[in-house]
Amino acid sequence: MHFESANPSVVKSIKQRDLLNNWLRLYARDHSLPRIDEYQPARIEDELPDLVFCAVDTTSEPPRLTIQSDGTRTSSAYGSTGKGRYLDEYLGTRLAPIVMPVYYECIVRRLPAYTIANIDDIYGRIVAYERLLLPFSGGGNVTHIIASLKTISEDGGFEIKNLMRGNDKLPVPKLRSIIDRDLFHRAPGRIPPGDVLEFG
Repeated sequence: MHFESANPSVVKSIKQRDLLNNWLRLYARDHSLPRIDEYQPARIEDELPDLVFCAVDTTSEPPRLTIQSDGTRTSSAYGSTGKGRYLDEYLGTRLAPIVMPVYYECIVRRLPAYTIANIDDIYGRIVAYERLLLPFSGGGNVTHIIASLKTISEDGGFEIKNLMRGNDKLPVPKLRSIIDRDLFHRAPGRIPPGDVLEFG
């Protein structure tokens, strides 16, 4: 599976960009993965319906991911809660081959992954499914991943219930990327070090 090299600007959602910027702020200290207990973005409670928290066991091959908590919108899109289950088993035989390689790449590369796929709701409206994966560690291998999952339709409204399992067609990948460039957090309106302003 091919992944494009990208910088943080690839992320479309403002809220996902904010989650990424908070991760980058921690990562930029010494260019190493932050611990999950350090990650405390402002107003993260507002994002919980779209977040999935996974514990990662890298002692097995491939790694096993256990869903620790999943947001209400995610549960609705997949038709049931996945808390306490292995992610690959929760996804099932149809979706796991499409989704799990993204998580594995995030774990191997130790960097955020961002994907977009199109899927039809039960009424045939095209919905863009935007996934941002943020890896965390305690100093060694990846121990946790937080997934932010956003859905948007150019048609406006759409049916999220059973979105991922409600029809025979599989999601169509539009973008698979690893965010491996410009891995620093730039505060809005600040002048980066080394830049010189000229007046005249």
